[in-house]
Amino acid sequence: MNTKKKVGERFDWALAFIIFLFFIVSCISISSAQTSGQYGTNFVVMQIAWYVVGAIIIGMSLFFDPDQYRKLAWYLYGFGILLLIILIFAPESIAEPRNGAKSWFTLPGVGSIQPSEFMKTFMILAMSRLIVDHHQKYIYKTIKTDLLLLFKLLGVSFVPLFLIMQQPDLGTGLVLIAITLGLIFVSGITWKIILPSFTFFGILAGVILSIAIWKPDIIDKFVDDYQFGRIYSWLDPYSYQSKEGFHLIKSLQAIGSGEITGKGYNAWEVDVPERHTDFIFSVIGEEFGFIGSSIVISLYFLLIYHLIKIALDTKSQFNAYLCAGIISMTTFHVFQNIGMTVGLLPITGIPLPLISYGGSSLMGNMLALGIIFSIRFYHRNYMFSTNND
Repeated sequence: MNTKKKVGERFDWALAFIIFLFFIVSCISISSAQTSGQYGTNFVVMQIAWYVVGAIIIGMSLFFDPDQYRKLAWYLYGFGILLLIILIFAPESIAEPRNGAKSWFTLPGVGSIQPSEFMKTFMILAMSRLIVDHHQKYIYKTIKTDLLLLFKLLGVSFVPLFLIMQQPDLGTGLVLIAITLGLIFVSGITWKIILPSFTFFGILAGVILSIAIWKPDIIDKFVDDYQFGRIYSWLDPYSYQSKEGFHLIKSLQAIGSGEITGKGYNAWEVDVPERHTDFIFSVIGEEFGFIGSSIVISLYFLLIYHLIKIALDTKSQFNAYLCAGIISMTTFHVFQNIGMTVGLLPITGIPLPLISYGGSSLMGNMLALGIIFSIRFYHRNYMFSTNND
Protein backbone atom coordinates (compact mmCIF):
# COMPACT_ATOMS: atom_id res chain seq x y z
CA MET A 1 0.00 0.00 0.00
CA ASN A 2 1.48 3.37 -1.06
CA THR A 3 1.25 6.50 1.02
CA LYS A 4 0.47 9.44 -1.25
CA LYS A 5 2.48 12.59 -0.66
CA LYS A 6 2.45 16.01 -2.24
CA VAL A 7 5.26 16.94 -4.62
CA GLY A 8 6.88 19.22 -2.06
CA GLU A 9 6.91 16.45 0.53
CA ARG A 10 8.48 13.98 -1.88
CA PHE A 11 11.35 16.30 -2.78
CA ASP A 12 14.56 15.77 -0.79
CA TRP A 13 14.95 19.21 0.74
CA ALA A 14 17.72 18.03 3.07
CA LEU A 15 19.92 17.00 0.13
CA ALA A 16 19.06 20.25 -1.66
CA PHE A 17 20.19 22.22 1.41
CA ILE A 18 23.46 20.27 1.59
CA ILE A 19 24.13 21.09 -2.08
CA PHE A 20 23.31 24.75 -1.37
CA LEU A 21 25.94 24.77 1.40
CA PHE A 22 28.49 23.36 -1.04
CA PHE A 23 27.48 26.10 -3.50
CA ILE A 24 28.25 28.78 -0.88
CA VAL A 25 31.60 27.19 0.03
CA SER A 26 32.51 26.84 -3.66
CA CYS A 27 31.75 30.47 -4.50
CA ILE A 28 33.63 31.82 -1.48
CA SER A 29 36.67 29.64 -2.15
CA ILE A 30 36.81 30.32 -5.89
CA SER A 31 36.29 34.07 -5.43
CA SER A 32 39.42 34.17 -3.30
CA ALA A 33 41.38 31.75 -5.48
CA GLN A 34 40.83 33.79 -8.63
CA THR A 35 42.44 36.91 -7.13
CA SER A 36 45.79 35.33 -7.90
CA GLY A 37 47.65 37.02 -10.73
CA GLN A 38 47.61 33.82 -12.78
CA TYR A 39 43.92 34.23 -13.63
CA GLY A 40 42.05 36.80 -15.70
CA THR A 41 38.63 35.15 -15.77
CA ASN A 42 35.75 35.57 -13.33
CA PHE A 43 35.35 31.92 -12.38
CA VAL A 44 32.72 32.67 -9.72
CA VAL A 45 30.20 33.87 -12.31
CA MET A 46 30.96 30.84 -14.45
CA GLN A 47 30.63 28.50 -11.45
CA ILE A 48 27.25 30.04 -10.60
CA ALA A 49 26.19 29.44 -14.20
CA TRP A 50 27.33 25.81 -13.99
CA TYR A 51 25.39 25.39 -10.74
CA VAL A 52 22.29 26.70 -12.52
CA VAL A 53 22.88 24.14 -15.27
CA GLY A 54 23.36 21.51 -12.56
CA ALA A 55 20.04 22.48 -10.97
CA ILE A 56 18.37 22.07 -14.38
CA ILE A 57 19.98 18.62 -14.70
CA ILE A 58 18.54 17.66 -11.29
CA GLY A 59 15.13 18.96 -12.35
CA MET A 60 15.28 16.95 -15.57
CA SER A 61 16.36 13.87 -13.61
CA LEU A 62 13.09 13.98 -11.69
CA PHE A 63 11.17 13.34 -14.91
CA PHE A 64 12.51 9.78 -14.84
CA ASP A 65 11.78 7.29 -12.07
CA PRO A 66 14.33 4.62 -11.04
CA ASP A 67 12.59 1.96 -13.16
CA GLN A 68 13.15 4.11 -16.23
CA TYR A 69 16.79 4.61 -15.30
CA ARG A 70 17.10 0.86 -15.07
CA LYS A 71 15.69 0.47 -18.59
CA LEU A 72 17.99 3.20 -19.94
CA ALA A 73 21.13 1.95 -18.13
CA TRP A 74 22.73 0.05 -21.03
CA TYR A 75 21.79 2.71 -23.57
CA LEU A 76 23.46 5.42 -21.48
CA TYR A 77 26.49 3.19 -20.94
CA GLY A 78 26.76 2.60 -24.68
CA PHE A 79 26.36 6.34 -25.36
CA GLY A 80 29.19 7.09 -22.92
CA ILE A 81 31.45 4.50 -24.58
CA LEU A 82 30.66 5.99 -27.98
CA LEU A 83 31.66 9.47 -26.79
CA LEU A 84 34.98 8.14 -25.43
CA ILE A 85 35.72 6.39 -28.74
CA ILE A 86 34.87 9.51 -30.75
CA LEU A 87 37.12 11.56 -28.46
CA ILE A 88 40.13 9.37 -29.29
CA PHE A 89 39.74 9.85 -33.04
CA ALA A 90 38.38 13.41 -33.01
CA PRO A 91 40.53 16.10 -34.67
CA GLU A 92 42.33 18.55 -32.41
CA SER A 93 40.05 21.33 -33.63
CA ILE A 94 37.26 19.93 -31.43
CA ALA A 95 39.35 17.85 -29.01
CA GLU A 96 42.47 19.82 -28.19
CA PRO A 97 45.03 18.02 -25.95
CA ARG A 98 45.77 19.72 -22.62
CA ASN A 99 48.78 18.89 -20.50
CA GLY A 100 49.36 15.84 -22.67
CA ALA A 101 45.81 14.49 -22.26
CA LYS A 102 43.06 14.43 -24.87
CA SER A 103 40.08 14.39 -22.51
CA TRP A 104 37.81 17.25 -23.61
CA PHE A 105 35.51 18.20 -26.46
CA THR A 106 35.65 21.92 -27.23
CA LEU A 107 32.20 23.10 -28.26
CA PRO A 108 31.67 26.64 -29.64
CA GLY A 109 29.56 28.76 -27.32
CA VAL A 110 29.53 26.07 -24.63
CA GLY A 111 33.14 25.48 -23.66
CA SER A 112 34.94 22.28 -22.78
CA ILE A 113 33.04 19.09 -21.97
CA GLN A 114 34.76 16.05 -20.48
CA PRO A 115 32.81 12.86 -21.40
CA SER A 116 34.52 10.76 -18.72
CA GLU A 117 32.78 12.80 -15.99
CA PHE A 118 29.42 11.52 -17.23
CA MET A 119 30.77 8.03 -17.93
CA LYS A 120 31.20 7.52 -14.19
CA THR A 121 27.45 7.76 -13.60
CA PHE A 122 26.61 5.80 -16.75
CA MET A 123 28.86 2.98 -15.54
CA ILE A 124 27.21 2.99 -12.11
CA LEU A 125 23.80 2.62 -13.79
CA ALA A 126 24.98 -0.25 -15.98
CA MET A 127 26.74 -2.13 -13.18
CA SER A 128 23.75 -1.71 -10.84
CA ARG A 129 21.42 -3.18 -13.43
CA LEU A 130 23.92 -5.97 -14.14
CA ILE A 131 24.00 -7.01 -10.49
CA VAL A 132 20.21 -7.00 -10.12
CA ASP A 133 19.65 -8.91 -13.39
CA HIS A 134 22.28 -11.47 -12.39
CA HIS A 135 20.66 -12.11 -9.01
CA GLN A 136 17.24 -12.48 -10.62
CA LYS A 137 18.61 -15.02 -13.11
CA TYR A 138 20.66 -16.98 -10.57
CA ILE A 139 18.45 -17.21 -7.51
CA TYR A 140 20.60 -19.90 -5.91
CA LYS A 141 24.12 -18.60 -5.41
CA THR A 142 27.20 -20.73 -5.86
CA ILE A 143 30.91 -20.05 -6.21
CA LYS A 144 30.46 -20.41 -9.95
CA THR A 145 27.64 -17.83 -10.21
CA ASP A 146 29.54 -15.40 -7.98
CA LEU A 147 32.66 -15.73 -10.12
CA LEU A 148 30.51 -15.12 -13.19
CA LEU A 149 29.14 -11.93 -11.64
CA LEU A 150 32.65 -10.80 -10.71
CA PHE A 151 33.91 -11.24 -14.27
CA LYS A 152 30.83 -9.46 -15.64
CA LEU A 153 31.49 -6.44 -13.41
CA LEU A 154 35.17 -6.38 -14.30
CA GLY A 155 34.30 -6.59 -17.99
CA VAL A 156 31.84 -3.68 -17.80
CA SER A 157 34.39 -1.51 -16.00
CA PHE A 158 37.34 -2.52 -18.21
CA VAL A 159 35.96 -1.00 -21.43
CA PRO A 160 35.61 2.62 -20.20
CA LEU A 161 38.76 2.26 -18.10
CA PHE A 162 40.77 1.19 -21.16
CA LEU A 163 39.41 4.07 -23.26
CA ILE A 164 40.03 6.67 -20.55
CA MET A 165 43.60 5.48 -20.02
CA GLN A 166 44.19 6.07 -23.75
CA GLN A 167 43.69 9.80 -23.19
CA PRO A 168 45.51 9.32 -20.72
CA ASP A 169 43.57 10.26 -17.56
CA LEU A 170 44.89 8.35 -14.55
CA GLY A 171 42.74 10.26 -12.05
CA THR A 172 39.43 9.34 -13.67
CA GLY A 173 40.69 5.79 -14.21
CA LEU A 174 41.26 5.47 -10.47
CA VAL A 175 37.72 6.73 -9.83
CA LEU A 176 36.31 3.99 -12.09
CA ILE A 177 38.35 1.41 -10.18
CA ALA A 178 37.00 2.76 -6.87
CA ILE A 179 33.41 2.55 -8.17
CA THR A 180 33.99 -1.03 -9.35
CA LEU A 181 35.47 -2.11 -6.02
CA GLY A 182 32.64 -0.47 -4.10
CA LEU A 183 29.96 -2.23 -6.12
CA ILE A 184 31.78 -5.57 -5.96
CA PHE A 185 31.92 -5.16 -2.19
CA VAL A 186 28.12 -4.79 -1.88
CA SER A 187 27.11 -7.03 -4.81
CA GLY A 188 26.54 -10.12 -2.67
CA ILE A 189 29.59 -11.97 -3.99
CA THR A 190 30.86 -14.33 -1.29
CA TRP A 191 33.81 -13.28 0.82
CA LYS A 192 35.51 -16.49 -0.22
CA ILE A 193 36.06 -14.75 -3.55
CA ILE A 194 36.25 -11.08 -2.50
CA LEU A 195 38.88 -11.48 0.23
CA PRO A 196 41.45 -13.38 -1.88
CA SER A 197 40.78 -11.11 -4.86
CA PHE A 198 41.20 -7.88 -2.90
CA THR A 199 44.29 -9.29 -1.19
CA PHE A 200 45.82 -10.27 -4.52
CA PHE A 201 45.23 -6.88 -6.15
CA GLY A 202 46.43 -5.09 -3.02
CA ILE A 203 49.68 -7.04 -3.07
CA LEU A 204 49.99 -6.49 -6.84
CA ALA A 205 49.57 -2.73 -6.41
CA GLY A 206 52.19 -2.74 -3.66
CA VAL A 207 54.63 -4.69 -5.83
CA ILE A 208 54.13 -2.32 -8.78
CA LEU A 209 54.66 0.70 -6.52
CA SER A 210 57.81 -0.86 -5.06
CA ILE A 211 59.15 -1.56 -8.56
CA ALA A 212 58.37 2.03 -9.60
CA ILE A 213 60.37 3.31 -6.63
CA TRP A 214 63.32 0.93 -6.52
CA LYS A 215 63.55 -0.60 -10.02
CA PRO A 216 61.87 1.88 -12.42
CA ASP A 217 63.82 0.58 -15.42
CA ILE A 218 61.68 -2.59 -15.37
CA ILE A 219 58.46 -0.73 -16.20
CA ASP A 220 59.73 2.47 -17.81
CA LYS A 221 58.50 1.25 -21.20
CA PHE A 222 54.91 1.22 -19.93
CA VAL A 223 54.91 4.38 -17.78
CA ASP A 224 55.57 7.97 -18.82
CA ASP A 225 58.31 9.96 -17.12
CA TYR A 226 55.86 12.46 -15.63
CA GLN A 227 54.03 9.61 -13.87
CA PHE A 228 57.29 8.49 -12.28
CA GLY A 229 57.83 12.10 -11.30
CA ARG A 230 54.50 12.23 -9.50
CA ILE A 231 55.42 9.20 -7.40
CA TYR A 232 58.90 10.50 -6.54
CA SER A 233 57.65 14.02 -5.80
CA TRP A 234 54.99 12.54 -3.52
CA LEU A 235 57.59 10.62 -1.50
CA ASP A 236 60.19 13.42 -1.48
CA PRO A 237 58.67 16.67 -2.79
CA TYR A 238 61.58 18.92 -1.77
CA SER A 239 63.98 17.02 -4.03
CA TYR A 240 61.66 17.82 -6.97
CA GLN A 241 60.50 21.28 -5.91
CA SER A 242 61.40 22.85 -9.25
CA LYS A 243 59.29 20.33 -11.18
CA GLU A 244 56.68 17.76 -10.10
CA GLY A 245 56.97 18.57 -6.40
CA PHE A 246 56.25 22.28 -6.83
CA HIS A 247 52.46 21.96 -6.51
CA LEU A 248 52.65 19.79 -3.40
CA ILE A 249 55.15 22.01 -1.62
CA LYS A 250 53.06 25.11 -2.28
CA SER A 251 49.93 23.30 -1.11
CA LEU A 252 51.61 22.14 2.10
CA GLN A 253 52.88 25.66 2.76
CA ALA A 254 49.43 27.14 2.22
CA ILE A 255 47.54 24.66 4.40
CA GLY A 256 50.21 24.64 7.11
CA SER A 257 50.35 28.44 7.31
CA GLY A 258 46.59 28.55 7.91
CA GLU A 259 47.11 26.93 11.33
CA ILE A 260 43.95 26.72 13.50
CA THR A 261 41.78 29.67 12.48
CA GLY A 262 43.29 30.63 9.11
CA LYS A 263 44.38 34.00 7.76
CA GLY A 264 40.92 35.17 6.83
CA TYR A 265 38.99 35.49 3.59
CA ASN A 266 41.12 36.66 0.66
CA ALA A 267 44.15 37.01 2.94
CA TRP A 268 46.17 34.30 1.19
CA GLU A 269 49.93 34.62 0.87
CA VAL A 270 51.00 31.38 -0.83
CA ASP A 271 50.36 31.32 -4.58
CA VAL A 272 49.34 27.72 -5.33
CA PRO A 273 48.93 26.77 -9.03
CA GLU A 274 45.48 25.54 -10.06
CA ARG A 275 44.10 26.86 -6.77
CA HIS A 276 40.58 27.26 -8.21
CA THR A 277 40.35 23.65 -9.42
CA ASP A 278 42.37 20.69 -8.13
CA PHE A 279 43.97 22.60 -5.24
CA ILE A 280 40.92 24.48 -3.96
CA PHE A 281 41.31 22.76 -0.58
CA SER A 282 44.64 24.54 -0.08
CA VAL A 283 42.74 27.85 -0.34
CA ILE A 284 40.29 26.67 2.32
CA GLY A 285 43.12 25.46 4.57
CA GLU A 286 45.13 28.67 4.30
CA GLU A 287 42.30 31.16 4.71
CA PHE A 288 40.05 29.30 7.15
CA GLY A 289 42.56 27.04 8.88
CA PHE A 290 41.93 23.75 10.62
CA ILE A 291 38.48 24.85 11.76
CA GLY A 292 37.30 25.79 8.26
CA SER A 293 38.82 22.67 6.72
CA SER A 294 37.12 20.51 9.35
CA ILE A 295 33.76 22.12 8.60
CA VAL A 296 34.17 21.36 4.88
CA ILE A 297 35.16 17.74 5.60
CA SER A 298 32.20 17.43 7.99
CA LEU A 299 29.96 18.68 5.20
CA TYR A 300 31.14 15.79 3.04
CA PHE A 301 30.51 13.38 5.91
CA LEU A 302 26.97 14.80 6.11
CA LEU A 303 26.46 14.26 2.38
CA ILE A 304 27.76 10.69 2.46
CA TYR A 305 25.72 9.92 5.59
CA HIS A 306 22.60 11.17 3.82
CA LEU A 307 23.32 8.99 0.79
CA ILE A 308 23.89 5.96 3.02
CA LYS A 309 20.59 6.63 4.76
CA ILE A 310 18.80 6.74 1.40
CA ALA A 311 20.44 3.46 0.38
CA LEU A 312 19.25 1.80 3.58
CA ASP A 313 15.72 3.20 3.32
CA THR A 314 15.04 2.18 -0.27
CA LYS A 315 13.09 -1.00 -0.95
CA SER A 316 14.73 -1.54 -4.33
CA GLN A 317 18.00 -3.40 -4.78
CA PHE A 318 18.70 -1.44 -7.95
CA ASN A 319 18.34 1.85 -6.07
CA ALA A 320 20.58 0.59 -3.29
CA TYR A 321 23.33 -0.36 -5.75
CA LEU A 322 23.02 3.06 -7.43
CA CYS A 323 23.51 4.73 -4.06
CA ALA A 324 26.49 2.48 -3.29
CA GLY A 325 28.17 3.37 -6.58
CA ILE A 326 27.62 7.11 -6.11
CA ILE A 327 28.86 6.88 -2.52
CA SER A 328 32.01 5.07 -3.71
CA MET A 329 32.61 7.70 -6.39
CA THR A 330 32.09 10.67 -4.07
CA THR A 331 34.11 9.21 -1.19
CA PHE A 332 37.09 8.43 -3.41
CA HIS A 333 36.98 11.89 -4.98
CA VAL A 334 37.07 13.57 -1.57
CA PHE A 335 39.68 11.22 -0.10
CA GLN A 336 41.99 11.49 -3.13
CA ASN A 337 41.72 15.25 -3.61
CA ILE A 338 42.21 16.22 0.02
CA GLY A 339 44.83 13.47 0.43
CA MET A 340 46.93 14.81 -2.44
CA THR A 341 46.81 18.40 -1.18
CA VAL A 342 48.22 17.38 2.22
CA GLY A 343 50.76 14.89 0.85
CA LEU A 344 49.05 11.67 1.92
CA LEU A 345 48.47 10.55 -1.68
CA PRO A 346 50.14 11.22 -5.05
CA ILE A 347 48.84 14.14 -7.08
CA THR A 348 46.21 13.27 -9.68
CA GLY A 349 43.86 15.49 -11.65
CA ILE A 350 40.82 14.81 -9.48
CA PRO A 351 38.71 17.84 -8.44
CA LEU A 352 37.03 18.31 -5.08
CA PRO A 353 33.35 17.46 -5.70
CA LEU A 354 30.89 20.38 -5.75
CA ILE A 355 33.59 22.87 -4.70
CA SER A 356 36.35 22.89 -7.34
CA TYR A 357 35.67 24.96 -10.42
CA GLY A 358 34.75 22.92 -13.47
CA GLY A 359 31.64 22.57 -15.60
CA SER A 360 31.99 18.92 -16.56
CA SER A 361 32.86 17.82 -13.03
CA LEU A 362 29.95 19.74 -11.53
CA MET A 363 27.45 18.54 -14.15
CA GLY A 364 28.64 14.95 -13.70
CA ASN A 365 28.13 15.18 -9.93
CA MET A 366 24.75 16.85 -10.37
CA LEU A 367 23.66 14.06 -12.72
CA ALA A 368 24.57 11.48 -10.08
CA LEU A 369 22.80 13.44 -7.34
CA GLY A 370 19.83 13.95 -9.66
CA ILE A 371 19.39 10.18 -9.71
CA ILE A 372 19.46 10.24 -5.89
CA PHE A 373 16.75 12.91 -5.94
CA SER A 374 14.73 10.65 -8.25
CA ILE A 375 15.10 7.72 -5.86
CA ARG A 376 13.76 9.83 -3.01
CA PHE A 377 11.05 11.48 -5.13
CA TYR A 378 9.59 8.16 -6.27
CA HIS A 379 10.23 6.34 -2.99
CA ARG A 380 7.32 4.16 -1.94
CA ASN A 381 6.34 3.14 1.55
CA TYR A 382 4.79 -0.29 1.83
CA MET A 383 2.59 -1.66 4.60
CA PHE A 384 4.53 -4.93 4.34
CA SER A 385 8.17 -4.43 3.46
CA THR A 386 9.36 -6.41 0.44
CA ASN A 387 12.17 -6.03 -2.03
CA ASN A 388 10.78 -4.52 -5.22
CA ASP A 389 13.06 -4.14 -8.16
